[in-house]
Amino acid sequence: MSVLYTVIGITAGVMGGFMICIIICSTKCMSSTKVKLWFTLKNDQGIESFLKHHGALAQKRYKFSEVKKMTNSFKVKLGEGGFGAVYKGELLSGCPVAVKILNASKGNGEDFINEVASISRTSHVNVVTLLGFSSEGRKKALIYEFLPNGSLDKFIYNKGLETTASLCWDNFWQIAIGTARGLEYLHRGCNTRILHFDIKPHNILLDENFCPKISDFGLAKLCPMKESIISMSDARGTIGYVAPEVWNRNFGGISQKSDVYSYGMMLLEMVGVKKNINGKASQTSEYFPDWIYNRLEQGIDLTTDGVIATQEKEIARRMTIVGLWCVQTIPQDRPTMSKVIDMLEGNMDSLEMPPKPVLSSPARSLPEFTTSSLQSG
Repeated sequence: MSVLYTVIGITAGVMGGFMICIIICSTKCMSSTKVKLWFTLKNDQGIESFLKHHGALAQKRYKFSEVKKMTNSFKVKLGEGGFGAVYKGELLSGCPVAVKILNASKGNGEDFINEVASISRTSHVNVVTLLGFSSEGRKKALIYEFLPNGSLDKFIYNKGLETTASLCWDNFWQIAIGTARGLEYLHRGCNTRILHFDIKPHNILLDENFCPKISDFGLAKLCPMKESIISMSDARGTIGYVAPEVWNRNFGGISQKSDVYSYGMMLLEMVGVKKNINGKASQTSEYFPDWIYNRLEQGIDLTTDGVIATQEKEIARRMTIVGLWCVQTIPQDRPTMSKVIDMLEGNMDSLEMPPKPVLSSPARSLPEFTTSSLQSG
């Protein structure tokens, strides 16, 4: 009998322990689910609170079913970026639109708030217009004006191909000036200064007349006009366009000059017709601004168009010099966007040659630049 009682006792102890484990595991699972649900609800509440608070600024709100209908169930895909895919759509009025469907996994709605908060404050010919939005849980969409000529990058990197119309140098110059005016407006023309942090050819859209419009404000940051330097906990931007001070504070404070650097890289690409980011490049590959500077210094033709008119050569040289000023390593050495416009439109004889870039490419020397805080597309 004593043996029987012992067996029963052991069995009961094991079963009890097993039941406790089940209860603990169940509690943990329930707790984890509750935490996830709490964060989701908290996130949704935060977005709804933001939309309510910015009701006077936010544009028309659509149901997600309406978004699906206007895009014909997302039939025509226009492109894809770091924060989501863009589809062609049409409003009931017949007006064509571009609909960005935001990735559910990106930023817990921060990118959505960034776009609505920043772009709803803008009204400028060189900044894309937000027509509406949709926010239903994890389903979020932004409805923009449709720009038929797409993004600038295809005209830079595919220049000369049969599938893409070639732009003349005057077109590139006007695009450079228009983009500069858009950035100057974001930096100085709004009640709240808007820093974009992702200026690159992919985010410059072109209308039917090739008028440029700055788009994609998912990484944008708002700051009071009186503050010249801002605090930022994480690096943000696209590899190859990120200003040195964004990834290393030893170069200086983060400010509107960080956008100037990205703009300068874009200008140099427009001139050099050479993509700034090359995944196959070795660690010893020549830093892109160095490549441009050396060609300029040696009097080598900066274009790939062969024989071009003297006026077009002057445009290319002007854009190159301005671009090299914009990518100076120390932020204080870079011009403001107002100065950039003056240099692009002013007398060529008054343009001074900038110092040679002294920075090695962060895209190739810092492996941590592949972290999720930076966009590679």
